[in-house]
Amino acid sequence: MTFEGRRPQTELAALRFLSEDLGLSLTPRVITADLSAGLLVLEDLAPRVPLDQLICRDGVEAHRERLAAFARVLGELGAATAGHEAKYRERYGLLDDSDRFAALWARAHQDAAAVGVPIAGRAASELSAALDELRTPGLFLTLGNGDAESNNCLVHESGPADARLIDFEAAGYGHALLDAVCLYVPGPRWLSVGDPVAAGLADEYRRALAGGVPEAQDDRRYGFALAAACASWALLRLQRFGLLDERVPGDHSRLQLVETVESAARTATAHDAVPALAGWLRQVADTLRRRRPDADVDLSDRAYAPRR
Repeated sequence: MTFEGRRPQTELAALRFLSEDLGLSLTPRVITADLSAGLLVLEDLAPRVPLDQLICRDGVEAHRERLAAFARVLGELGAATAGHEAKYRERYGLLDDSDRFAALWARAHQDAAAVGVPIAGRAASELSAALDELRTPGLFLTLGNGDAESNNCLVHESGPADARLIDFEAAGYGHALLDAVCLYVPGPRWLSVGDPVAAGLADEYRRALAGGVPEAQDDRRYGFALAAACASWALLRLQRFGLLDERVPGDHSRLQLVETVESAARTATAHDAVPALAGWLRQVADTLRRRRPDADVDLSDRAYAPRR
């Protein structure tokens, strides 16, 4: 079965596992399901609304507490599902897709050559080690949402956020810190996400994750894994490099790609991890800025700036 074909099955399995098997209240409950008939009825989470819509409407400062709730619920998801992978596979029998990191290694070298900044030497070695970390997470093995972005977090507009995560069509067991990337590196919705450490989001997530994954308190291991996860997202987004040449100057996708690569590099440097790979990422960003002068804009201090 293809990835697209198993999306409904994956969502149903993840939601039932979380609410019924583990007794968590982090997601909507499944009311009824008949996938053969295309039926999947979930709990109505209204009046909660998507967090990204609130930020776009009111600005990020009005919703700092709701962003903190988003970071916490991502960490809580990882903490609560650590150590339960065997139960998940036994009951639902879904396959993982950890081999995607082997494909990412090969594609990264192709894209690096296309940009004009080949990956070689120590940077290549660090990339290999980073992808190995993501492929074999050890005690960081948790159930991830698979699309951990603010549009997939529903919160109350006022009062306690009482956050819930939705859209588990790409869920699966993998490295916990893949779900943390969205706090450090912009996803499709944003041009930039600012500094999660200064905003307190980094601590909210890490503290919550450490409740079930004590290894998250190890600065060296945590920093390396986080840098690896952010670099992997930057490499995935770099695959769009050729397509963006066709966009008009000033298109936000071109600015976003530069910030994505640079924020991954900043995260690695802040955690004293993969220095050569971080340097390579900066070279890529510099090359993109020279190639596309319209993308030569510093977005590092613009938190949750929407992409148009």
